[in-house]
Amino acid sequence: MVTQLHHVNVTVPPELEAVTREFYGAVLGLEQVPKPAAARQSGAWYQIGKAQLHLSVEHEPPGSLSSRHICFRVSDLGAAEKAFREAGVEIIPDPRPVPGTPRFYVRDPGGNQLEIVQKK
Repeated sequence: MVTQLHHVNVTVPPELEAVTREFYGAVLGLEQVPKPAAARQSGAWYQIGKAQLHLSVEHEPPGSLSSRHICFRVSDLGAAEKAFREAGVEIIPDPRPVPGTPRFYVRDPGGNQLEIVQKK
């Protein structure tokens, strides 16, 4: 079902955004890439080979469900959704749809969020 790792999202509180962008950009030397207009414009996206690292600013209080996630690209989004539903996994609709990028979210048993995106 999964064909490749698309990206990993890490989160930081607002007060650490600048220093974390400096860490990934200058210290690690990752190539920053533009975000789509529909994405939150805080944080940054970095290209690492065929995968990406997404840095997001998290305004959530400690202990709440986080937006940290791993994104898996699939060849057939409908088949993936069906497989999750058959396994009793709740499908979480895309809260910020990006045109041309069909996707949804699920959470693993530990509460970790997984983004499932249609292969282009």
